[in-house]
Amino acid sequence: MSPQKNEPRALALGISCYVIWGFFPLYFSRLAPAGAVEVIVHRAVWGLVFCLAALAVTGSLGKVRALIADRGALWRLAVAGALVVINWSVYVYAVLAGHTTDAAIGYFINPLVTIALGLIVLRERITPIQKIALGLGALAVLILVVGQRSVPITSLTLALTFGLYSLVKKDVAARVDPLAGMAIETAAVSPLLLGYYAYLAATSSTSFHTIASSDEAGTSWMVHLALLVGAGALTMIPLIMFASAARGLTLGTMGFLQYLGPTLQLLVAVFIFHESVPTIRWIAMGIVWVALACLSADWALTSIRTRRLARTVRDA
Repeated sequence: MSPQKNEPRALALGISCYVIWGFFPLYFSRLAPAGAVEVIVHRAVWGLVFCLAALAVTGSLGKVRALIADRGALWRLAVAGALVVINWSVYVYAVLAGHTTDAAIGYFINPLVTIALGLIVLRERITPIQKIALGLGALAVLILVVGQRSVPITSLTLALTFGLYSLVKKDVAARVDPLAGMAIETAAVSPLLLGYYAYLAATSSTSFHTIASSDEAGTSWMVHLALLVGAGALTMIPLIMFASAARGLTLGTMGFLQYLGPTLQLLVAVFIFHESVPTIRWIAMGIVWVALACLSADWALTSIRTRRLARTVRDA
């Protein structure tokens, strides 16, 4: 059953993981000349190595074996792994291609998908103030989509895949150790990714071949390898935080928190990458922040009511 209120620790973890995701473009922009899928191969494989190492150090490898024996959890985590790989690939492609704003738009749309799944599939309830915030978020997304004057394939793919990923993770979060779950997710997709990387190597198409054959790559292969290995660690940290946060947050709250990541991505795109952002997108982002203010007010009111109720029960 979904939690009826948000746990403070889970809320802190949720905010932290979206802040990290918001600044990810700064790191991924340093991974050229690797292509999007090659980056994902390294993210998944090195992430799996770090997960297994952490599990071994903490004596928790038995949790992985237990998950393998749990067929229900196993196939859900495999589906989650496939969804997150699609999401990662599209996201990294957008950043490397200079379309970080498109990625930001996708993650602006994503909370609406997540909240809709919470309402329809999990039957979660939202307060009147949250309904206002949801309406404002929908208006902001509509402005963003109309402003592009085309079907935002990249943005919609990011929104749908991560929304479904959130739903799958929510379904198994209560009974799956976050670190063991990440190991299963990445292990499920690693064979396919390694097969693709073998193809790149066989055709001399990896980024290391590019660096070796060109003086314009701008980095040494050792630095490039270190950055790719680091991508694996940086990938696992927020995902584990996300999995832990999912245990103590309603899916609706998870959805609203996801506005934080794309806001930071948009700021990075404009002020660091110097991507052009039309005025209409700034207007939409302002509306999103109003929605977040509504949500913050709802949290504050709920907290006040909870404390008052606790005092009443204590004094009775």
